[in-house]
Amino acid sequence: MRLAVVGGGGFRVPLVYGALLRDTLRDTLGDTAKPRVEEVVLHDVSPERLEAVSHVLRGMAAGFDDPPAVRVTTDLDDALRGAAFVFSAVRVGGPAGRIADERVALDLGLVGQETTGPGGIAYGLRTVPVAVRLAERVAAVAPDAWVINFTNPAGMVTEAMRRVLGDRVIGICDSPIGLVRRAAAALGLDPARVSPGYVGLNHLGWLVGLTYEGRDVLPGLLADDAALARVEEARLLGPDWVRGLGALPNEYLYYYYFTREAVAALSGRTRGETLLEQQDRFYADVRARPAEAPAVWRRARRERDETYMAEARDTAHAGDRDAADLEAGGYEGIALALMAAIARGESSTMILNVRNGTAVPGLPAEAVVEIPCAVDGSGVRPLAAAPLPGRFLGLMQQVKAVEQTVIEAALTGSERLAVEAFALHPLVDSVSTARRLLDGYRARIPELAAVLPR
Repeated sequence: MRLAVVGGGGFRVPLVYGALLRDTLRDTLGDTAKPRVEEVVLHDVSPERLEAVSHVLRGMAAGFDDPPAVRVTTDLDDALRGAAFVFSAVRVGGPAGRIADERVALDLGLVGQETTGPGGIAYGLRTVPVAVRLAERVAAVAPDAWVINFTNPAGMVTEAMRRVLGDRVIGICDSPIGLVRRAAAALGLDPARVSPGYVGLNHLGWLVGLTYEGRDVLPGLLADDAALARVEEARLLGPDWVRGLGALPNEYLYYYYFTREAVAALSGRTRGETLLEQQDRFYADVRARPAEAPAVWRRARRERDETYMAEARDTAHAGDRDAADLEAGGYEGIALALMAAIARGESSTMILNVRNGTAVPGLPAEAVVEIPCAVDGSGVRPLAAAPLPGRFLGLMQQVKAVEQTVIEAALTGSERLAVEAFALHPLVDSVSTARRLLDGYRARIPELAAVLPR
């Protein structure tokens, strides 16, 4: 079985390959059924990044008897042809685009974050057309392939790709499963034995229930100060606030509930600026010492993980990230489990970004939502969510309207719709500011200016 990774020169690709190597070992021991991934084809527009990542993967494969073969290419159709699964993990505009996403908003006194608020809109405007073109090439070259979308803003991009691929594109994110894992661990429970009541959009959702042996244990967690102190999201947002909500919010809700604090915390060095320095150093070090590539990557990954949302945690006095979180893994495990469920029929339940249908009352049927789904060889089936209170549903409806407006603006090149998208977002405070945002992003991000020329 062949896996194509579009964006294969990205820093996090070794996480995926590491998960495949562990799957190879399990297969060798006879614990899983074939088919498994036998070849990974990495596609990227940067030959230099592809070369660096391939050094890391080849070093990781040393010592394995039958690791998945690795091939690199800058030809998209070549990468897609014959693939059973396609991972989409592209960053249109590169790290410089991310820095602009953050800085333009911050310069106007708004939250500067790559997926939430103005930055997420700018990211979506330039990414949606690229994602749709990728979907069209998949449909033409590998029509039987399943696409697993990592590309942010994941919900928005998945919804746009669905116009071409329908149910054969699924979005994933590791934030929800991380929240579930932390909540279960705080209660001393095995995360594999709990059923989460999670509902939301990508980077905007809540754990509204946690069932263990037929009983919802979330109220007990919310009432327990000591247990809540072990949940990073509760430390970030404050125990009194999450108790008042009656739910544990996804960490990205910090930007909505503590907007002023977030702007103040982000006003120094942005996450994008930090990552650009880290990644430039990583790629340079691999070029200089290719034989040490896996060790270089592991050090860079540790630094990256430890600094994730560090500015918000510092402002909220939430402390350092838990060591168990850093070791538990993230979206690569979700992707592997999703592939196994579809290709091998290994039934599973996981939180995914999928078409709503009737699962979340109050949202459009075509909207992509982030909810628990049953997955097996026949595909993905979203599980119905309980009706949401207005304080959750209203925010979801507003942000989903923004996402859908961004998609239309990006695919039609409409400046009017782009301004509407910025102005309708709850983290943007005026129509005049929305116009200034669009002007600022067009001035700094060539890829966005190409989608929305003056």
